[in-house]
Amino acid sequence: MTVIRRAILPQDAAGIAAIDTAVQTTNVLAASAGPQGIVLRSVPQTVSKRFALDDLDDPRRPWDTAWVAVDGARIVGFAAVGFQAWNRRLVLWHFYVDAGRRGQGLGRRLMDAVLDHAGAVQARHVWLETSNQNPPGVAAYQALGFALTGLDLTLYDGTPSEGEFALFLSRAV
Repeated sequence: MTVIRRAILPQDAAGIAAIDTAVQTTNVLAASAGPQGIVLRSVPQTVSKRFALDDLDDPRRPWDTAWVAVDGARIVGFAAVGFQAWNRRLVLWHFYVDAGRRGQGLGRRLMDAVLDHAGAVQARHVWLETSNQNPPGVAAYQALGFALTGLDLTLYDGTPSEGEFALFLSRAV
């Protein structure tokens, strides 16, 4: 049975880092400006992308609360958030379910922990950013009640993700 619990760092860091965060897709999202604003469309492109968990040991990381999904002794999911008091927004910095465990309800259970925390800190929204090369993630977030609230075509310029663009999603608490 998989248990959702608060992450304990640094003890959980190796297990969290071992999560398979890879996404494979045969379609990505493209953006174009139209008469009604920016239009997103799916275009064929095969992509394999792995999302980094490179801030687990960083004392300056932007998140301060995290959960893990643990099956036996193995960590198979991870969510991490940080609260912004000025706009009462809970930012979801990490949200991963191991590739071999997706589609089993673990993401929903992790999100329930995030939403419970959002209520406890009196957040108004949970907000996140993902890449246009992550349509499976976008679909999962939408299934969890998130809606597209914006995008940035230049956020990744000058980074290893140059050529991608950022999608912002949020949901009310």
